Amino acid sequence: MIKFYFHPSPNPLKVALFLEEAGLPYETIPVDTRKGEQHLPDFLKINPNAKTPALVDGDAIVFDSNAILLYLAEKTGQFLPENTPAARAQLYSWLMFVASGIGPYSGQAVHFKHFAPEPKDYAVNRYTFEAERHYAILDAQLAKHRYMLGETYTLVDMAVWGWARALPFILGKDAWDKLPNLKRLFDEINARPAAQRAEALKSQFTFKAEMDDDARAQMFPQNARLAG
Repeated sequence: MIKFYFHPSPNPLKVALFLEEAGLPYETIPVDTRKGEQHLPDFLKINPNAKTPALVDGDAIVFDSNAILLYLAEKTGQFLPENTPAARAQLYSWLMFVASGIGPYSGQAVHFKHFAPEPKDYAVNRYTFEAERHYAILDAQLAKHRYMLGETYTLVDMAVWGWARALPFILGKDAWDKLPNLKRLFDEINARPAAQRAEALKSQFTFKAEMDDDARAQMFPQNARLAG
């Protein structure tokens, strides 16, 4: 059975959505990042980058959420576009756009808005601007198509959904007003039973909610260098 190393944050949740949509049996193993469980030796053997999610499927070990989505899609043959060079080119382009743009800029925007020490005005401006720009590109794509790759629901939509869930926290409470097409996709996926089951995973476990000094040390170890 697949072992799925999980935390209720955007990247693990998009993998949870795929697992639920595909109906794959899996065991959920919680990793509490605010307690530093991602730094434990047993987890580092699976994911040397000390990030969730990770997946173990027999002798196959996959880390990075986008790699996991591709692995599961190829394993099951589900949630892929047609197997043509043109369709696969779009799949890889948009998935990597989420991987290299949406995820990193969203994460940095959240970090500098909500957690970084002062002074941070320049960083907040830079990462918020880039996050807004990337989400606007998604919205423009969805103005032309029902889903990210056209008329078929794919793993790229799942990747987008994972981050879109956090959009008000990333860009502010009025973020949805500027992204109506992305909101349409988000609402459609949210209504799917698989998405509701994926969201419900977090209620099965108790994760540390407080961002106290110990949690900051586990989440942002670079601060220890500043402190000397």
